[in-house]
Amino acid sequence: MTVQGSIPAATEVVARPRRGRVLLATVAAQSIEYYDFLIYGTAASLVLNTLFFPSGNTLTSTLASFATFAVGFAGRPIGAAVFGHIGDKFGRKPALLAAMLLMAVSSTLIGLLPTYETVGVGAPVILVILRVAQGISVGGQFGGATLLALEGAPPDRRGLFGSLPQLGVVVGMISGTLVFLLVSHTTTAAQFSAWGWRLPFLLSVVMFPVAYFVHRFLEDTPEFHRATEKLSTLKGSAPRSSVLQVLRRPRQLLLVAFTFLPATIAFYGIVTGVLHYATEDLEIPKDMMLTVVMLSMVAFAAGTTGFAWLSDLVGRRKVYAAGSAFSGAWAFALFPLLETRSFPLIILAVSVGQLAVGAMFGPGTALMAEAFPARVRYSGSSLGNQLANILGAGLAPFIMVALTAATHTTVSVSIYMAASSVVSLVALPLVRRAKEEATRQD
Repeated sequence: MTVQGSIPAATEVVARPRRGRVLLATVAAQSIEYYDFLIYGTAASLVLNTLFFPSGNTLTSTLASFATFAVGFAGRPIGAAVFGHIGDKFGRKPALLAAMLLMAVSSTLIGLLPTYETVGVGAPVILVILRVAQGISVGGQFGGATLLALEGAPPDRRGLFGSLPQLGVVVGMISGTLVFLLVSHTTTAAQFSAWGWRLPFLLSVVMFPVAYFVHRFLEDTPEFHRATEKLSTLKGSAPRSSVLQVLRRPRQLLLVAFTFLPATIAFYGIVTGVLHYATEDLEIPKDMMLTVVMLSMVAFAAGTTGFAWLSDLVGRRKVYAAGSAFSGAWAFALFPLLETRSFPLIILAVSVGQLAVGAMFGPGTALMAEAFPARVRYSGSSLGNQLANILGAGLAPFIMVALTAATHTTVSVSIYMAASSVVSLVALPLVRRAKEEATRQD
């Protein structure tokens, strides 16, 4: 017996012990992936600008450093396409495993990379290549981690289960911030600049045992096997590549990307752009802002799981629309609260902002997955998510710095963030659910 508004059959046979293993592995994988990916943003805010892009001009060096941060997002659609094809044709598990190993190698190499002072222009060139590799990895692993959890969920808990791997963003961000705080407190400024910043990247080696766990103990989802069996009976009636199938009808892909735009802009605008603005323009101590960002992740986690749970009850679109609208409005309160330089008000500003982001991330994961049928779901949801990230998150810190420098006011940044919410609210009602999906969650 199935619940109206859910995918029947295969998801019902997933045993609880397996669900536990899947959730543990996917949260761990997401945690380390985003730890590796996000520590680059922290390093770009604090030290990479002077070590790899010395120019004699602080603004120029900072923009160059944030440009390499954005380059990582340029690699994410490549990862979504490559690993999306693998994930839809060969399985969610092998695609996730390959993406994890790529991240472990590229992040470790960043920690070993010589600086501009040592090897000259070769240093930033290699840094950009490794950053692109990080982006390809994140672009590839998102679909694997999310779909392993979502496609094995109870029929009426797909929103909640699909959101749980996103807690890896929280764990990754908090652990990365803690590592940077620990290193900065135990080294002098000279030591941090010389070698301390490398330690967070070198810790990426912990990805290897997690990858072994995925390889050894996880199975692919029943939905993937069911879609594969169904496709095998069609004998060449559809294009071999799931990526091509998605790109042949780009309307749905673009609508998903535009819908998710404010979630990416607000999240990375806060954890990277606001961090730079507060420490450089407002001269708030770095340790204080790193602590604020870390604490705000608790609000993000609560918002992600709480609103995902709510979306299973009242519908994805209603919850997502409310989060998007509130996030756009809160952008006009965010910077005035920061400018008070009051620690409690700064925590309020950043935490409420991340709570609103959680209201989008929570239901958004299932919303994106449910927009595509199972046979192309890895490619479709991954490409939609990564397109939103390259248009939004990757450029957000750069645009924030450029707007503030050009207008001499943060109001322009607030307008930019609010405009992305308007775009999302226009696109959201136009996103269709895949035919094989029920309509109850709309």
